[in-house]
Amino acid sequence: MSAAAAGLLRALLARAAVERDRILLTELRSTDWQSLTFIGERHRIQLRVSGPDAVDVAHRIATGIEDAEFRIAGHIVADILVAGPPRRDRDGSILVELEALTIVE
Repeated sequence: MSAAAAGLLRALLARAAVERDRILLTELRSTDWQSLTFIGERHRIQLRVSGPDAVDVAHRIATGIEDAEFRIAGHIVADILVAGPPRRDRDGSILVELEALTIVE
């Protein structure tokens, strides 16, 4: 896992404001990205939120994320969005999929 991906994951877990064992990282794919003036990575992240208040926690992660400020050492979150509506799994957990673009400062 790259430094940018790890920092983004830590920021998302902090945004959830629950114990870390309540959120399971089920998928993380990062690919290199570059433009004429910037280098960075595109990330696809899937989180599984468990517990009786999983809907509320998923809502806290996803709501307003496009306008959120993230602090990741050496990187800027240039773009982040929810890749689809949160989905309830058979076990009652909620799946949240996010896509993000980080660039090197």
